Amino acid sequence: MSVRRGGEEPAAFVTGVHVYFQDTDAGGIVYHARYLDFLERCRMDWLRSLGHPVRELEARHGVLFIVHAIGIDYLRPGRLEDALRVELGLERLGGASLELRQRVTRDGEVLVSAQVRLACVDAAGLRPARIPPALRERLGTHGRTRSGMTTTTTATTCPT
Repeated sequence: MSVRRGGEEPAAFVTGVHVYFQDTDAGGIVYHARYLDFLERCRMDWLRSLGHPVRELEARHGVLFIVHAIGIDYLRPGRLEDALRVELGLERLGGASLELRQRVTRDGEVLVSAQVRLACVDAAGLRPARIPPALRERLGTHGRTRSGMTTTTTATTCPT
């Protein structure tokens, strides 16, 4: 099922991340693998904002989301003490999968761009499972994003 609606402005979710020593190499540049952590935090915050925290999905519906595939482009370096925006947009809603576009920005400049495919699996056997109807309904109301992801529906910010 495509969740694109003709002419509708894209929706996006944004969360903030500050860069700490533990996120960087000796030169103060964000270590490439840390971006995966930032993207994961954003996905967890997004699900929580939709009223479906990860642990609740497991406890109530017996499902988990796992990363099935990820493609990532590192465009510019993040640096120690940067305040970053981690953005997420739903590109496609399938029966047992989600395709997301995520990016990390600093002051409007894109540092990292990622395409993420999540699979919904049953928690017990890790076999494909349908996305629970309650979550599916919430996801359907958020529309499809475009790579620009300019409209924000929910945001958390880094403390200053």
